[in-house]
Amino acid sequence: MSRRGLQVVLAILATVSVVSGLWGMVAGPTGLPGVGAVHPTVDSEYRFANAFWFAAGIAVWWAVPRVQRATGLLRAVLGVVIVGGLARLLGIAVSGWPHPVFLGALGIELVVVPMVLLWQARVAEVAS
Repeated sequence: MSRRGLQVVLAILATVSVVSGLWGMVAGPTGLPGVGAVHPTVDSEYRFANAFWFAAGIAVWWAVPRVQRATGLLRAVLGVVIVGGLARLLGIAVSGWPHPVFLGALGIELVVVPMVLLWQARVAEVAS
């Protein structure tokens, strides 16, 4: 449960967020696995949402070197990721199962991210 290990995990999660958010803004929803053409409204909303995903990654990158002090920011950003996972669960209940890539994302959002938040809380506690 080292600070350095947490920094590495957060940097990886942030990089995934930045790269996939940028890709989502540029490529739009047709860049998703298993998706063809979509209505322009869906395209617009998807690109807009990916701007937030991109910004979340930038915020986590900012927190990496100050991980033991950036508790508020990390709780806010990673908390939103958990809420996104819950929204994904709602989507499964309403629309059915998504592509397996998104089931992996769901696991990260609802299992890995809460564990990272607990890890960060421990690192912050030890540092104080």
